[in-house]
Amino acid sequence: METALTRLVGVRHPLVQSGMGWVAGPRLVSAVAEAGALGVLGSATMTVDGLREAVREVKSRTDAPFGVNLRADAGDAGDRVRIVVDEGVRVASFALAPSRELIAELKEAGVVVIPSVGARRHAEKVAAWGADAVVVQGGEGGGHTGEVATTVLLPQVVDAVDIPVVAAGGFFDGRGLVAALAYGAAGVAMGTRFLLTSDSTVPDPVKARYLAATVRDVTVTRAVDGLPHRMLRTDLVDALEGSGRARRLLHAVRRAAAFRKLSGLSWPGMVRDGLALRHGKELSWSQVLLAANTPMLLRSAMVDGRTDLGVMASGQVAGVIDDLPSCAELVERIVREAESVRVRLTASR
Repeated sequence: METALTRLVGVRHPLVQSGMGWVAGPRLVSAVAEAGALGVLGSATMTVDGLREAVREVKSRTDAPFGVNLRADAGDAGDRVRIVVDEGVRVASFALAPSRELIAELKEAGVVVIPSVGARRHAEKVAAWGADAVVVQGGEGGGHTGEVATTVLLPQVVDAVDIPVVAAGGFFDGRGLVAALAYGAAGVAMGTRFLLTSDSTVPDPVKARYLAATVRDVTVTRAVDGLPHRMLRTDLVDALEGSGRARRLLHAVRRAAAFRKLSGLSWPGMVRDGLALRHGKELSWSQVLLAANTPMLLRSAMVDGRTDLGVMASGQVAGVIDDLPSCAELVERIVREAESVRVRLTASR
Protein backbone atom coordinates (compact mmCIF):
# COMPACT_ATOMS: atom_id res chain seq x y z
CA MET A 1 0.00 0.00 0.00
CA GLU A 2 2.33 2.69 -1.31
CA THR A 3 2.01 6.35 -0.30
CA ALA A 4 4.33 9.33 0.07
CA LEU A 5 5.03 8.12 3.62
CA THR A 6 6.06 4.60 2.64
CA ARG A 7 8.37 5.98 -0.04
CA LEU A 8 9.88 8.49 2.37
CA VAL A 9 10.76 6.10 5.20
CA GLY A 10 11.03 2.82 3.31
CA VAL A 11 8.25 0.80 4.96
CA ARG A 12 5.64 -1.38 3.22
CA HIS A 13 2.50 0.02 4.84
CA PRO A 14 1.46 3.61 5.74
CA LEU A 15 1.15 2.90 9.44
CA VAL A 16 3.20 4.44 12.26
CA GLN A 17 3.44 3.23 15.86
CA SER A 18 3.68 6.25 18.15
CA GLY A 19 6.79 6.64 20.35
CA MET A 20 5.09 6.13 23.72
CA GLY A 21 7.24 6.46 26.85
CA TRP A 22 7.63 3.21 28.85
CA VAL A 23 5.66 1.39 26.12
CA ALA A 24 7.51 1.72 22.81
CA GLY A 25 10.56 -0.37 23.63
CA PRO A 26 12.66 -2.67 21.45
CA ARG A 27 10.21 -5.60 21.46
CA LEU A 28 7.21 -3.60 20.28
CA VAL A 29 9.18 -1.46 17.84
CA SER A 30 10.90 -4.41 16.18
CA ALA A 31 7.59 -6.29 15.90
CA VAL A 32 5.97 -3.30 14.21
CA ALA A 33 8.94 -2.91 11.87
CA GLU A 34 8.89 -6.58 10.94
CA ALA A 35 5.18 -6.25 10.17
CA GLY A 36 6.01 -3.60 7.57
CA ALA A 37 4.97 -0.48 9.48
CA LEU A 38 7.14 2.21 11.11
CA GLY A 39 8.00 1.44 14.72
CA VAL A 40 9.25 4.33 16.85
CA LEU A 41 11.21 4.01 20.10
CA GLY A 42 9.95 6.22 22.94
CA SER A 43 13.25 7.64 24.22
CA ALA A 44 12.00 10.33 26.62
CA THR A 45 11.88 7.84 29.51
CA MET A 46 15.26 6.25 28.66
CA THR A 47 18.71 7.31 29.78
CA VAL A 48 21.16 8.21 27.03
CA ASP A 49 22.94 4.86 27.47
CA GLY A 50 19.59 3.10 27.60
CA LEU A 51 18.61 4.67 24.29
CA ARG A 52 21.77 3.42 22.60
CA GLU A 53 21.16 -0.09 23.96
CA ALA A 54 17.53 0.02 22.81
CA VAL A 55 18.48 1.12 19.30
CA ARG A 56 21.03 -1.67 19.04
CA GLU A 57 18.53 -4.23 20.31
CA VAL A 58 16.00 -3.22 17.66
CA LYS A 59 18.72 -3.50 15.00
CA SER A 60 19.55 -6.98 16.26
CA ARG A 61 15.90 -8.02 15.87
CA THR A 62 15.10 -6.52 12.46
CA ASP A 63 16.69 -5.00 9.35
CA ALA A 64 13.57 -2.92 8.67
CA PRO A 65 13.55 0.88 9.09
CA PHE A 66 12.46 2.32 12.45
CA GLY A 67 12.54 5.62 14.27
CA VAL A 68 13.33 7.27 17.60
CA ASN A 69 11.07 9.83 19.26
CA LEU A 70 13.05 12.66 20.87
CA ARG A 71 12.35 15.66 23.06
CA ALA A 72 13.93 18.61 21.31
CA ASP A 73 13.86 20.64 24.53
CA ALA A 74 15.62 18.05 26.72
CA GLY A 75 18.96 19.07 28.21
CA ASP A 76 20.70 16.05 26.66
CA ALA A 77 18.97 16.29 23.26
CA GLY A 78 22.32 16.72 21.51
CA ASP A 79 23.63 13.42 22.89
CA ARG A 80 20.48 11.62 21.79
CA VAL A 81 20.65 13.10 18.30
CA ARG A 82 24.23 11.84 17.99
CA ILE A 83 23.06 8.32 18.86
CA VAL A 84 20.38 8.51 16.16
CA VAL A 85 22.97 9.63 13.63
CA ASP A 86 25.80 7.31 14.71
CA GLU A 87 23.55 4.24 14.83
CA GLY A 88 22.00 4.90 11.43
CA VAL A 89 18.40 5.28 12.64
CA ARG A 90 16.12 6.08 9.71
CA VAL A 91 13.63 8.47 11.35
CA ALA A 92 13.71 11.06 14.14
CA SER A 93 10.28 12.07 15.41
CA PHE A 94 9.54 14.82 17.91
CA ALA A 95 6.70 15.51 20.32
CA LEU A 96 7.64 19.20 20.37
CA ALA A 97 8.87 21.08 17.32
CA PRO A 98 12.66 20.83 16.88
CA SER A 99 14.63 23.94 15.99
CA ARG A 100 15.58 24.84 12.44
CA GLU A 101 19.20 24.04 13.29
CA LEU A 102 18.37 20.60 14.70
CA ILE A 103 16.30 19.71 11.64
CA ALA A 104 19.19 20.75 9.39
CA GLU A 105 21.69 18.69 11.41
CA LEU A 106 19.58 15.56 11.16
CA LYS A 107 18.77 16.00 7.47
CA GLU A 108 22.42 16.54 6.64
CA ALA A 109 23.12 13.15 8.25
CA GLY A 110 20.40 11.52 6.14
CA VAL A 111 17.84 11.17 8.95
CA VAL A 112 14.17 11.70 8.07
CA VAL A 113 12.66 14.33 10.41
CA ILE A 114 8.98 13.99 11.36
CA PRO A 115 7.72 16.34 14.12
CA SER A 116 4.28 15.97 15.71
CA VAL A 117 2.02 19.01 15.85
CA GLY A 118 -1.43 19.92 17.09
CA ALA A 119 -2.09 23.07 15.06
CA ARG A 120 -1.83 24.21 11.44
CA ARG A 121 0.56 27.05 12.25
CA HIS A 122 2.99 24.62 13.87
CA ALA A 123 2.90 22.39 10.79
CA GLU A 124 3.60 25.39 8.58
CA LYS A 125 6.54 26.39 10.76
CA VAL A 126 8.32 23.02 10.77
CA ALA A 127 7.63 22.54 7.06
CA ALA A 128 9.30 25.89 6.36
CA TRP A 129 12.25 24.78 8.48
CA GLY A 130 12.76 21.66 6.38
CA ALA A 131 10.86 18.86 8.14
CA ASP A 132 10.34 15.90 5.80
CA ALA A 133 6.83 15.07 7.03
CA VAL A 134 4.56 15.91 9.94
CA VAL A 135 2.30 13.96 12.29
CA VAL A 136 -0.93 15.79 13.06
CA GLN A 137 -2.69 14.68 16.25
CA GLY A 138 -6.27 15.64 16.90
CA GLY A 139 -7.92 15.84 20.29
CA GLU A 140 -8.97 12.17 20.25
CA GLY A 141 -5.33 11.12 20.72
CA GLY A 142 -3.89 9.88 24.01
CA GLY A 143 -1.45 11.68 26.27
CA HIS A 144 -1.00 15.43 25.97
CA THR A 145 -3.62 16.58 23.52
CA GLY A 146 -5.44 19.56 22.10
CA GLU A 147 -9.08 20.46 21.63
CA VAL A 148 -9.48 20.24 17.83
CA ALA A 149 -10.78 16.94 16.44
CA THR A 150 -8.68 15.10 13.87
CA THR A 151 -11.39 15.42 11.22
CA VAL A 152 -11.16 19.22 11.50
CA LEU A 153 -7.42 19.60 12.04
CA LEU A 154 -6.21 17.12 9.41
CA PRO A 155 -7.66 18.78 6.29
CA GLN A 156 -6.42 22.16 7.52
CA VAL A 157 -2.86 20.89 7.68
CA VAL A 158 -3.06 18.89 4.43
CA ASP A 159 -4.13 22.07 2.64
CA ALA A 160 -1.43 24.17 4.30
CA VAL A 161 1.80 22.19 3.69
CA ASP A 162 3.45 20.40 0.77
CA ILE A 163 5.08 17.59 2.79
CA PRO A 164 3.51 14.22 3.69
CA VAL A 165 1.02 14.45 6.55
CA VAL A 166 0.42 11.56 8.93
CA ALA A 167 -2.90 11.57 10.77
CA ALA A 168 -3.08 10.65 14.47
CA GLY A 169 -5.86 10.58 17.03
CA GLY A 170 -8.80 8.20 16.69
CA PHE A 171 -7.36 5.55 14.35
CA PHE A 172 -7.45 1.81 14.95
CA ASP A 173 -8.61 0.02 11.78
CA GLY A 174 -8.62 -0.08 7.98
CA ARG A 175 -11.67 2.16 7.67
CA GLY A 176 -9.84 4.91 9.52
CA LEU A 177 -6.80 4.51 7.28
CA VAL A 178 -8.93 4.92 4.15
CA ALA A 179 -10.65 7.95 5.69
CA ALA A 180 -7.28 9.56 6.45
CA LEU A 181 -6.06 8.88 2.91
CA ALA A 182 -9.27 10.44 1.56
CA TYR A 183 -8.51 13.60 3.55
CA GLY A 184 -5.11 13.73 1.86
CA ALA A 185 -2.96 12.14 4.56
CA ALA A 186 -0.11 9.80 3.61
CA GLY A 187 -0.77 7.41 6.51
CA VAL A 188 -1.91 7.13 10.10
CA ALA A 189 -0.11 6.94 13.44
CA MET A 190 -1.54 4.88 16.30
CA GLY A 191 -0.53 4.64 19.93
CA THR A 192 -3.26 2.94 21.94
CA ARG A 193 -3.94 0.37 19.20
CA PHE A 194 -0.29 -0.78 19.19
CA LEU A 195 -0.15 -0.66 22.99
CA LEU A 196 -2.98 -3.19 22.97
CA THR A 197 -1.13 -5.95 21.12
CA SER A 198 0.47 -9.16 22.32
CA ASP A 199 3.90 -7.72 21.43
CA SER A 200 3.47 -4.82 23.85
CA THR A 201 5.30 -5.25 27.16
CA VAL A 202 2.58 -3.43 29.12
CA PRO A 203 1.48 -5.78 31.95
CA ASP A 204 -1.59 -7.90 31.27
CA PRO A 205 -3.68 -6.42 34.13
CA VAL A 206 -3.14 -2.96 32.64
CA LYS A 207 -4.14 -4.16 29.17
CA ALA A 208 -7.25 -5.65 30.76
CA ARG A 209 -8.18 -2.24 32.16
CA TYR A 210 -7.87 -0.71 28.69
CA LEU A 211 -9.94 -3.47 27.09
CA ALA A 212 -12.67 -3.07 29.70
CA ALA A 213 -12.90 0.69 29.16
CA THR A 214 -15.80 2.29 27.34
CA VAL A 215 -15.52 5.52 25.38
CA ARG A 216 -16.84 7.36 28.44
CA ASP A 217 -14.02 5.96 30.59
CA VAL A 218 -11.43 8.00 28.64
CA THR A 219 -11.12 11.52 29.97
CA VAL A 220 -9.01 14.66 29.69
CA THR A 221 -7.58 16.07 32.93
CA ARG A 222 -5.13 18.78 33.99
CA ALA A 223 -4.67 17.31 37.47
CA VAL A 224 -1.57 15.25 36.58
CA ASP A 225 0.80 17.90 35.24
CA GLY A 226 -1.23 21.02 34.56
CA LEU A 227 -1.60 20.26 30.84
CA PRO A 228 -4.60 18.66 29.10
CA HIS A 229 -3.79 14.94 29.31
CA ARG A 230 -6.06 12.26 27.85
CA MET A 231 -6.09 9.05 29.92
CA LEU A 232 -8.30 6.37 31.41
CA ARG A 233 -10.40 7.63 34.29
CA THR A 234 -9.36 5.77 37.44
CA ASP A 235 -9.64 6.20 41.20
CA LEU A 236 -6.19 7.83 41.15
CA VAL A 237 -7.27 10.40 38.58
CA ASP A 238 -10.36 11.15 40.65
CA ALA A 239 -8.17 11.51 43.76
CA LEU A 240 -5.73 13.85 42.02
CA GLU A 241 -8.58 16.00 40.76
CA GLY A 242 -10.05 16.13 44.27
CA SER A 243 -6.78 16.74 46.14
CA GLY A 244 -5.64 20.08 47.45
CA ARG A 245 -2.47 21.75 46.18
CA ALA A 246 -0.34 20.74 49.19
CA ARG A 247 -1.17 17.04 48.88
CA ARG A 248 -0.51 17.01 45.11
CA LEU A 249 2.82 18.73 45.70
CA LEU A 250 3.88 16.13 48.29
CA HIS A 251 3.11 13.25 45.90
CA ALA A 252 4.88 15.08 43.08
CA VAL A 253 8.08 15.56 45.10
CA ARG A 254 8.22 11.87 46.04
CA ARG A 255 7.71 10.57 42.52
CA ALA A 256 9.94 13.20 40.94
CA ALA A 257 12.75 12.10 43.25
CA ALA A 258 12.26 8.50 42.16
CA PHE A 259 12.33 9.46 38.47
CA ARG A 260 15.52 11.48 39.02
CA LYS A 261 17.28 8.33 40.24
CA LEU A 262 16.01 6.27 37.30
CA SER A 263 16.78 8.83 34.61
CA GLY A 264 20.08 10.15 35.93
CA LEU A 265 18.82 13.73 35.64
CA SER A 266 19.82 16.37 38.18
CA TRP A 267 17.18 18.38 40.02
CA PRO A 268 18.03 21.48 37.91
CA GLY A 269 17.72 19.33 34.80
CA MET A 270 14.31 18.07 35.88
CA VAL A 271 13.16 21.60 36.61
CA ARG A 272 14.33 22.69 33.14
CA ASP A 273 12.45 19.81 31.53
CA GLY A 274 9.37 20.59 33.61
CA LEU A 275 9.48 24.20 32.53
CA ALA A 276 9.96 23.20 28.90
CA LEU A 277 7.00 20.83 29.08
CA ARG A 278 4.82 23.79 29.98
CA HIS A 279 6.03 25.74 26.93
CA GLY A 280 7.39 28.64 28.98
CA LYS A 281 4.10 29.60 30.63
CA GLU A 282 3.93 31.08 34.11
CA LEU A 283 4.34 28.24 36.62
CA SER A 284 4.18 27.61 40.31
CA TRP A 285 6.83 25.27 41.72
CA SER A 286 4.04 22.79 42.34
CA GLN A 287 3.19 22.76 38.64
CA VAL A 288 6.84 22.31 37.64
CA LEU A 289 7.18 19.29 39.92
CA LEU A 290 3.89 17.87 38.71
CA ALA A 291 5.27 18.03 35.17
CA ALA A 292 8.48 16.32 36.29
CA ASN A 293 6.40 13.76 38.18
CA THR A 294 4.41 12.58 35.16
CA PRO A 295 6.93 9.95 33.94
CA MET A 296 6.76 8.12 37.27
CA LEU A 297 2.98 8.04 37.27
CA LEU A 298 3.08 6.53 33.78
CA ARG A 299 5.81 4.08 34.76
CA SER A 300 3.81 2.83 37.74
CA ALA A 301 1.12 1.55 35.38
CA MET A 302 2.96 0.79 32.15
CA VAL A 303 5.94 -0.98 33.70
CA ASP A 304 4.99 -1.97 37.26
CA GLY A 305 1.36 -2.79 36.51
CA ARG A 306 0.08 -0.67 39.39
CA THR A 307 -3.16 0.69 38.02
CA ASP A 308 -3.93 2.00 41.51
CA LEU A 309 -0.76 4.13 41.64
CA GLY A 310 -0.20 5.07 38.00
CA VAL A 311 -1.93 6.85 35.17
CA MET A 312 -2.78 5.26 31.81
CA ALA A 313 -2.54 7.61 28.86
CA SER A 314 -5.13 6.60 26.30
CA GLY A 315 -6.73 7.65 23.08
CA GLN A 316 -10.51 7.57 22.88
CA VAL A 317 -10.22 4.48 20.67
CA ALA A 318 -9.58 2.39 23.80
CA GLY A 319 -13.35 2.31 24.15
CA VAL A 320 -13.76 0.42 20.85
CA ILE A 321 -10.79 -1.97 21.04
CA ASP A 322 -11.52 -5.45 22.38
CA ASP A 323 -8.61 -7.70 21.42
CA LEU A 324 -4.82 -8.18 21.64
CA PRO A 325 -3.53 -9.28 18.24
CA SER A 326 0.16 -9.50 17.42
CA CYS A 327 1.57 -6.53 15.51
CA ALA A 328 1.82 -8.71 12.40
CA GLU A 329 -1.84 -9.72 12.70
CA LEU A 330 -2.94 -6.14 13.38
CA VAL A 331 -1.08 -4.61 10.44
CA GLU A 332 -2.27 -7.34 8.07
CA ARG A 333 -5.86 -6.86 9.27
CA ILE A 334 -5.78 -3.07 8.83
CA VAL A 335 -4.26 -3.23 5.36
CA ARG A 336 -6.65 -5.99 4.25
CA GLU A 337 -9.66 -4.06 5.54
CA ALA A 338 -8.46 -0.83 3.92
CA GLU A 339 -8.08 -2.55 0.56
CA SER A 340 -11.53 -4.08 0.93
CA VAL A 341 -13.06 -0.69 1.70
CA ARG A 342 -11.33 0.92 -1.27
CA VAL A 343 -12.57 -1.84 -3.62
CA ARG A 344 -16.11 -1.47 -2.28
CA LEU A 345 -16.06 2.30 -2.71
CA THR A 346 -14.74 2.00 -6.25
CA ALA A 347 -17.40 -0.59 -7.14
CA SER A 348 -20.18 1.66 -5.82
CA ARG A 349 -19.39 4.55 -8.13
